[in-house]
Amino acid sequence: MRRLAGGLLVAAATLALPAVLDDSALAVYILLGLAAMVTVGVSLLMGYAGQVSLGQGAFYAIGAYTAALLALGGVPPLAGLIAAPLVAAASALVIGTPLLRLRGHHLAFATLAMQLILLSVAGQMEFTGGDIGLQAIPQFGIGSWEMSSAAAYAYLTWAGVALVMLVTYNVSTSRPGRALRALATSETAAASSGIPVGRYKLAVFALSAAFAGLAGSIYCFYTGYVAPGSFPVLISIQYIVMAVVGGLGTIWGAVVGATAITLLVQGLNIVGALPGMPTYAPSVLSYAVYALVLILVVLFLPQGLLPALTRRLPSRVRARS
Repeated sequence: MRRLAGGLLVAAATLALPAVLDDSALAVYILLGLAAMVTVGVSLLMGYAGQVSLGQGAFYAIGAYTAALLALGGVPPLAGLIAAPLVAAASALVIGTPLLRLRGHHLAFATLAMQLILLSVAGQMEFTGGDIGLQAIPQFGIGSWEMSSAAAYAYLTWAGVALVMLVTYNVSTSRPGRALRALATSETAAASSGIPVGRYKLAVFALSAAFAGLAGSIYCFYTGYVAPGSFPVLISIQYIVMAVVGGLGTIWGAVVGATAITLLVQGLNIVGALPGMPTYAPSVLSYAVYALVLILVVLFLPQGLLPALTRRLPSRVRARS
């Protein structure tokens, strides 16, 4: 009952916020939701399957470019929204078949190289707009109705977050989810138990890519513009930090981590824009704070913010009683 009440409270707050936030705050709210969508996939990939990926930004870009190209080609935006996660998942299947033979930091560097190659190719291709990118992307809509307000995109974004969380919950509580946890503990032991290790690793890699592709498609419709510069390497590192800070292997932890890091970055941007600060201050502060937050969390909250809070609250209740 407590979980149900907490879920209903969070859902009510999520639906109420777009009606009271101004446009600048709504932009942060939408970007927070998009980051949470990708971070849930990262938490599933790293926390449940034990696979480290520094290339989730690549699938975010694939989803954005897919939806943008289809919309600019006259395809209904709804079809582009549906096609984006499918194309991202298919790309993950193709890319992951050779890459997932690697483990640990080798896999992390390989996925990072994948994103760098993708961005380089997108910057050279004519149909992707090169370094300039794609502009004047149509607004998302169904039939004759189009989204014309940031509040509408906020509802669409958080509906996507709810869908991603629901899918992740069903996967994590199913038999394949238990197999993924065994795989993260020991691939050798999982294989000896009859678990198809390669197939499950590829499936969860594709599922996390689909989540990123869905977020990318919403991003392209919201901004109306995509370019290689929209998906820097830092964005993939940001998703890792969000997942670790919130708590790897937890669904709500990904949302908590995305919220904490997004608000922190926005605060740093405000500080970096103060009079007298150099133009490179926001980016330098972001890199420094990512490193500092990650070190502090690993040292003092190794399981993340959410698991630490859920452990301490019951102990305080017992102490009071």
